[in-house]
Amino acid sequence: MTFRDHFSDRAAGYAAHRPTYPPALVDFLAEAAPAHRLAWDCGCGSGQLTVLLAVRFERVIGTDASGEQLARAVPHPEVEYRCARAEASGLPDAAVDLAVAAQAAHWFDLAAYYAEVRRVVRPGGVIALVTYGRLSVADDVDAVVDRFYSEVLGPYWPPERRHVEDGYRSLPFPFAEIEAPRLEMRQEWTLGRLIGYVETWSAVRALEAAEGRTAVEAFRRELARVWGGEGVVRTVRWPLSLRVGRV
Repeated sequence: MTFRDHFSDRAAGYAAHRPTYPPALVDFLAEAAPAHRLAWDCGCGSGQLTVLLAVRFERVIGTDASGEQLARAVPHPEVEYRCARAEASGLPDAAVDLAVAAQAAHWFDLAAYYAEVRRVVRPGGVIALVTYGRLSVADDVDAVVDRFYSEVLGPYWPPERRHVEDGYRSLPFPFAEIEAPRLEMRQEWTLGRLIGYVETWSAVRALEAAEGRTAVEAFRRELARVWGGEGVVRTVRWPLSLRVGRV
């Protein structure tokens, strides 16, 4: 199966502008795992979650099919990054306590990934799929972002995006499910940081390829009008959705 690479050409922006996950997510995953010897972060990108897992796990291996993403991954003494596809991790049998895929599982060949999870996760280990959808700041900002997301970018979102929008509820998940807490990511961002994040979206790349920068620049101007100035810092939130199960 061909690797559908939506992010390598934006790897620098992804590393700089994607939000980081809350410590409460790592704590929950660590408490669900049977041991803390090895965690596998599949589709790790530039390591937004990978390095956080190293706080609670002795060793973490982050894999991604994009070498460009991994070249910008955050280094950590307990983290090893490997260029590998989701269905062929190169990990030994029954070695992993936690297999997690954050904002990545909707791109996978899930049947093949799940087979790899069953091979590498030790009995009683945990699999977790993590995703986040639309951001929220305040009514005026949200209205501008939502209009751009739906009306302008709508035709350019890959079909897999629907799984993110429904919190992965539409993905098959053939594991004994563990109830997950309500969690959110939260960042204090300037307008420039938010624009940088939006420009990492796969649909923005597709829009620019088809129509150029005109619509993106119009969105930037409209957002600046309601944000309150380049130096203004506002709280940005993303609700997390989790599918967590026992292997």
